[in-house]
Amino acid sequence: MAKKLRMDWFLFAIAASLALFGAVMVYSASAMISLKETANNPDGATQFQYFFKQFGFTLFGLIVMYAASKVDYKIYRNKYVVLGILAVTAVLLIAVYGFPAINGARRWIRFPGFSFQPSEIAKIALPIFLAWFLTIKENAVGELRETVLPCLAVLAFLGGLIVLEPDLGTTIVLCAIFVSVYFAAGAKLLHLAAVGAVMLVGGIGALIFAPWRVARLVAFFDPCAQENAAGAGYQVCQSLYAIGSGGVLGEGFAKGQQKLFYLPYPYSDFIFAVVGEELGLFGTLAVVIAFGLLLWRGTRAALLAPDRFGMLLGIGLITGLIVQALFNISVVISILPAKGIPLPFISYGGSSIVITLFAVGILLNISQYAGFVSKDATLETNNFVRRKKKAKSKRFAVN
Repeated sequence: MAKKLRMDWFLFAIAASLALFGAVMVYSASAMISLKETANNPDGATQFQYFFKQFGFTLFGLIVMYAASKVDYKIYRNKYVVLGILAVTAVLLIAVYGFPAINGARRWIRFPGFSFQPSEIAKIALPIFLAWFLTIKENAVGELRETVLPCLAVLAFLGGLIVLEPDLGTTIVLCAIFVSVYFAAGAKLLHLAAVGAVMLVGGIGALIFAPWRVARLVAFFDPCAQENAAGAGYQVCQSLYAIGSGGVLGEGFAKGQQKLFYLPYPYSDFIFAVVGEELGLFGTLAVVIAFGLLLWRGTRAALLAPDRFGMLLGIGLITGLIVQALFNISVVISILPAKGIPLPFISYGGSSIVITLFAVGILLNISQYAGFVSKDATLETNNFVRRKKKAKSKRFAVN
């Protein structure tokens, strides 16, 4: 059995710092909006409506992260745990269609005073399934029918439900998780190319059958043009104004102007623009560097995992976090077409912050076994070497 080490407190500190920083930025980005929304409140208007909720979820998420770091990650290798997580995720993704649409999308399960976004769970469920399945099917990773198609079926099922919400951004993140985990498992390049082609065709189809996505794509090439600035390119155009006005040092914390009812949803999808306006180039670089450090420590934990399952699971989780962050930042600075997806740790949203910190908690547990090889991993290695020798001997015999 692998020897347990100390928790990677550096990884813990990075995640906690990003989460707490996010709560502070949510306050800055939402204060005036909160005052407007609570103007008729019998108890008086407040600028802390969004901040208190986000801070509460952040504290809860930190507790969840610490608790998850104490749970042996091998529990997620149990067949019934894996299938149970997939089943719960599927039921919740289907349940969203029983609730009223918000801004044309059905992404939330809503109750009085509480809402939840099931697509966030899919970012955990998919890497757990892939790590488990590609571990038990280690000898058949290159088999199309036995391994590739079942994995694609699960991706298509989860991704399909999420696309119909509609939420193309989260589906793209799931596709990135699939490619990274399957590549790390030893997939054939031909299979990866075929999967990539299928994903590309699916993405084109998602654009063709959604006129608003085509409009966003057209506006992407010049979001501030006269015909786009007040329409499909409005969000990105206002985001660029915010980042540009921040300069190197920024306008100062809570002194940004674009969040004052110019930039839509400044506390969620476009909160990075508020960071750029108020904290400037230094602030945005600090956030990017923090995600870079997170990538380093998360990847380190995955690569030093004592077994194949831990390695694949860690790669899937860190890929989901980093791809989502890069996706959000790229949209805000107009490197990619606009698509609603939160910035991990920083954007407003209870589901997002709790699930994100839970994912880091699993990585923290994996990191506690870094550098030690378990009996299972030793057995896997011995079997692999034995198969290689057997195949080599057969080749010599034929020759």
